[in-house]
Amino acid sequence: VQLQASGGGSVQPGATLRLACAASGRIGYINDMGWYRQGPGNQRTMVAVISSRGNSSYADAVSGRFFLNRDNLKNTIYLHMGSLRSEDTAVYVCSADIWHHTLGNRKYWGQGTQVTVSS
Repeated sequence: VQLQASGGGSVQPGATLRLACAASGRIGYINDMGWYRQGPGNQRTMVAVISSRGNSSYADAVSGRFFLNRDNLKNTIYLHMGSLRSEDTAVYVCSADIWHHTLGNRKYWGQGTQVTVSS
C-alpha cells in the first residue's frame, strides 16, 4: 500500500492550500483516512479525520478553517486549508486504515508534505 501526498508549499498568512492524499496498492477496504501534522519540536497531532461514510472530525486549532472531504472512487482525500496562520506551519502526513484479506487491517502513513506559512 502506498499513500501519495501532494499540495504542500509556502504561502503567506491568510492564504489557502489544498492537500491531497491518494491510496493505492493492496486495498480491500479503506476505513478512516486523515491528516496529521508535526511542527518543529512538536509531537505529531491529528488535524482532521474522515470515515468511509464521510463523517469528519477536526482538531480545535483548525475547526472552521480547514475542510476535509473524500472521494471513495479514487481512494483520495482532500484537505482544504483556509485562513492559514504561521502556527499551521508543519509537515503534514496522511494516514489510512486499510483492510485487505491477505494483510488484515493496518494503519498506513504517507510521506510528509511541508506547509510553510510566513510573511
